[in-house]
Amino acid sequence: MPIYFVRHGQSEFNAVFRTGDEDPMIFDAPLTELGRQQAMDAREEIRDLGIRHVITSPLTRAIQTAQLMFPDGISMEVRDGHHELLLHSCDVGRPPNELGADFPALAFGHLADEWWHSDGTGGISVEPEDVFKARIADFVRHLDTIMERPLLIVGHGNAFNEIIGRKLANCEVHRFR
Repeated sequence: MPIYFVRHGQSEFNAVFRTGDEDPMIFDAPLTELGRQQAMDAREEIRDLGIRHVITSPLTRAIQTAQLMFPDGISMEVRDGHHELLLHSCDVGRPPNELGADFPALAFGHLADEWWHSDGTGGISVEPEDVFKARIADFVRHLDTIMERPLLIVGHGNAFNEIIGRKLANCEVHRFR
């Protein structure tokens, strides 16, 4: 049974940042209106795939995308192995208690208070490439243990690029296995 990947919809960070620009300092960036529409359009695209379980990264833009794609209470869980490579402010997450307040239908208690890469200073600490690659490899290995299929993973451009060798467009649906 297949596994599908979907990159989150356009975030507020995606809407304003261009390579070479200064970081606009939008931490844990939420979706824009376009991003919300992209998620609703993707809902139509995946309608007939028979998805039984969804795993989303704990970053707000991924959770919002997952909830917009599956508004009818599908089995959904939050995991932190496939979250974005920490390069910018938008890749810094929020503690489980804050996420739980914003998304009360989901469980966050299993996450560490700082589940994203951090050097302990509270700022933007760029994740080393080897740390990122090892984290993604662990996530992919774990996919084989998930029996609920078809499975859909909502995540991020750099994470999916590491797994499949290309960056997905916002809300692009990709059949992984």
